Order: sequence, then C-alpha cells, then structure tokens
Amino acid sequence: MSWGTELWDQFENLDKHTQWGIDFLERYAKFVKERLEIEQTYAKQLRNLVKKYCPKRSKDEEPRFTSCLSFYTILNELNDYAGQREVVAEEMGHKVYGELMRYSQDLKAERKHHLQEGRKAQQYLDHCWKQMDNSKKKFERECREAEKSQLIYERLDSDINATKSEVEKAKSQLYLRTHMADESKNEYAAQLQTFNGEQWKHFNVAIPQIFKNLQDMDERRTVKLGESYRSFAEVERRVIPIISKCLEGMVAAAKAVDEKRDSTIVVESFKSGFEPPGDFPFEDYSQNIYRTGSDGTISTPKNEGVKPDPKHSMGKAKNKLWPFGKKPKAPTLEDFSHLPPEQRRKRLQQKIEELNKELQKEMDQRDALNKMKDVYEKNPQMGDPSSLQPKISETICNMERLRSEIHKNESWLSEVEGKQSSRGDRRPSAEVNHHTPHGRESPEGSYTDDPSQEHRGPPQPDTHEFDDEFDDDDPLPAIGHCKALYAFDGQNEGTLVMKEDEVLYIIEEDKGDGWTRARKQSGEEGYVPTSYVEITLEKNSKGS
Repeated sequence: MSWGTELWDQFENLDKHTQWGIDFLERYAKFVKERLEIEQTYAKQLRNLVKKYCPKRSKDEEPRFTSCLSFYTILNELNDYAGQREVVAEEMGHKVYGELMRYSQDLKAERKHHLQEGRKAQQYLDHCWKQMDNSKKKFERECREAEKSQLIYERLDSDINATKSEVEKAKSQLYLRTHMADESKNEYAAQLQTFNGEQWKHFNVAIPQIFKNLQDMDERRTVKLGESYRSFAEVERRVIPIISKCLEGMVAAAKAVDEKRDSTIVVESFKSGFEPPGDFPFEDYSQNIYRTGSDGTISTPKNEGVKPDPKHSMGKAKNKLWPFGKKPKAPTLEDFSHLPPEQRRKRLQQKIEELNKELQKEMDQRDALNKMKDVYEKNPQMGDPSSLQPKISETICNMERLRSEIHKNESWLSEVEGKQSSRGDRRPSAEVNHHTPHGRESPEGSYTDDPSQEHRGPPQPDTHEFDDEFDDDDPLPAIGHCKALYAFDGQNEGTLVMKEDEVLYIIEEDKGDGWTRARKQSGEEGYVPTSYVEITLEKNSKGS
C-alpha cells in the first residue's frame, strides 16, 4: 500500500509517525550503547581479576605443579576471553551504535526535507484557494451590484416623473455593473479552474510523491533496524569460535591436572639427597653398679666401663632431629654447595642448560658476523670488514668464557653425581655405647659450602675405635685449630654450638662427609660443618 493514495489526508499523523520511528531508532541505539558499556566493564573487571591472581614472582620461583600451571593457563584463557568481550564492545560501538547514530542524523535531515516540501505544497494550494475564493467573493459582490443597478434602472425607467438624464445615467450604471460582473465571472472561472488543477496536482502528484518519500524513508529505517539487530547478533557470533577455544583451553587445563606428577614434583623440589638418621646408640648407665660373682648375673661387658658423654646427653635432651630442625642461613655460593645434594644437582643441570643456550646464541652471532665480514670483503662498498673485528673478538671471548663456565659446572655436576652414586657404600653402623652421634644428617638442616663435600651426619667410627678411645678418660689431643666463618646453632644431638669468629680446637679431621670434630676451650666437644670453619692443622698432626 502507498501512503500517498491511502493516507493522502493524514499529513499530521505521518509527521508524528516518522518522528516516533526516529525516536525508536535512537532508543535502540542507546540500548546498544549501554550494552557495550556493560561489555567494557565486564572485560575490564575480568582483566583486573586475572591481574590480581597472576603470579608476581620470577620464573625461577614459579611452582611447577600441574594444578598451578593449569590455573595459570585458565587465567590466560580468561584474559583472552576478556579480550573477546572487548572486541564485542568495540564492534558494537563501531558497527551498530555508531552506524545507528549516523543514520539517525541522516533520517532527521531527510524527514525535515520531505515535511518542508509537503508544507510548501500545502501552502501553495492554500494560496490558490484564497485567490479563487477572493475572485468568487468579488464575482458575488459584482453580481449584487449589477442586480441593484438593474432594479434602479427599471424603477427610473417606469417612473414618469424621472428625467431622461436620470434614466440614461441609471442605464449607463447598469451597463457598467453588468460588464464588471461579467469580468468578475470570467476571473472567478479562471481562478476556479486554476485551483482545481492545482488541487488535483496536490493530491494526485505532489502529496503522493512526498508521502511516498516518507514511506521509503520509514521503510529504510525499519530495514536498518533489522540489519542492526542482525549485526548485534553477528558480533557475538563472530567471537563464539574464539571463546569456544578459550573454554576448550580451560577444559584441557583441567584435564592436565595430574596428582601423581604433583607428588613427584614435591619430591623433586624438596629432596635433599641425605639419608635419614640412624638409630640412637644404647647408653649403659649401670656400669657403676658392681655385682659379685655369686649373684649369678651376667658379667659386665667390656663396653660397660665407658663413661657416658654428658654433651651427648645434653644434645639428646634437645630432642630435635634434622628433618624438623631450623635451617641456618648459609650464604648462596656459585657452585650451589649450600644446597642439599639432589637440589644442587638439579640447579647445576639447570645452570648448564642456560649456559649452553647462551653459548649457542654467541656462536650464531659469531657466524653471522663472519658472513657479514665475508660480504664486506667481497663488496668493500657495502662496509669496512675491519669494523666487525672488535665485535667478533668480543663474541669469541664470550664463547670462551661460557665454555669455561660450562666446564666448571659440569665438573661440579660430575662430582655431585659421583658422590651420590657412592653414598650407599658409606652408611654408618649402629652399635651399643656409641657416644658419638650416629646417623646424623646435616645438623639443623645446614649444608656445607665446600663443593667437594656432601651433607652427611657426623662420622661413625667402628666399635674398636670407641673401645680404644674410651679405655681411658683422657680427651683426644688437638691436631689443629679452626675459626668459625659463620654462626652455627647446633640444635641436633652430637653437634657443637659456635659463634662467628669463635676459635675451636680440631680433634678429628673431616673424613669426607662434611663434618669436623672440634672442642671448645671449655672442653665441650661435638661436630661442626666443615664448610662453616677455616681450619689450620698443626704440622705432623695428620698422622696422629
């Protein structure tokens, strides 16, 4: 249906309808704007959430547990998901909201133009009607005047008392009024014909065309709204594949959680490589009870004559084993000897891998520089070959330095792996009446700084050595002295507390297990980490 033919007399209603259509379009545009603002806020909050829970530690400190890695993967996927929400908001802003607002402005201008044309046509028709109406009124007025003149002439003509001049004058006036009435009639007929023609054009040509333009405008507005609805949905549909990949990534991260792997990582992260502490020796305090042969009791064994070491009893009273002790704060060393053997081996392997990567980069850079130098030598106009020599020399020096570092770390690694493989052959034996602490790991969880020493408990001499050692009450002779480089709190049994810079007597050398037996000036004896002291042996003392 055409508005021009069906609604030829509904100009005002069409004016209101087209204004309502533009208002509705702008209302929908406002809805889109609020929707994209929600998307922007949602994406921003998601990114803030991801930032809040992302790790702030360096890569070396990152946990390797599958549950943590999966969570960080989920955070990355969620960050990508937030990016897609931002894409939705951006495309809604440009392709939907922006287009609607521009189209709304165009519609307003077009509607104004069509309505102005309609009002002009109506004004012109009104003007024609006024001219026709004026000519009609004039014709009516002239007819009444002519009729009045005719009555006057007839009255004078029948009046015998009227003079001839009066009759002629009335006749002349009648002729004039009749002529004027005829002219008014002709003018009125012409104006009427003109008005009818303009009115036909108005309602059959001008107004239908104007209303058709308004109808086309309104229909285009309706089509634009439908396209905007579709674009609104298409914006969401275009990001669905990427969002699906994000969700699939989250599901894959959830499936990647491996409890067995996490348990293995815990072992790899905290395994020290030490052996658990051995059994405590039996200390016989009944050796001072003298029995006669007539009691029928079993005679006192040879070992029962040994006096208990009060220092060991004091250490036992502390009742703190290595696994639960407090670790001393040892300095970080280049060879990682401050770490337990297993952790030291892993750190050395990691360091070697990093050095190999750096070496490969330097080698690639050297090859590139040599190729460039060859090009310069063949084509001198491209550059001076000698200008590359300092950089080549620097690269070669870096390569030599890295090779030296790799060799040094590989030596330390071989040393650690060799000692770990031989650790099983050096397990101490537990005997009764061994007052020397038995099966001790590194006291307090402390570690030696000497790369050639692994962290084992204080040494365990065999039974015969103890028999010979405790046959008399004389203390062991000092074979040297040492100065404490670090403080050691010695909370475990058999260890000796020492302060930094404290001087001790050496009564037994380190036997390769990282512990040295020392004596304070007060006479208290015990084991200290070899890496914590600076040892000076007396001449000719090693054989004693």
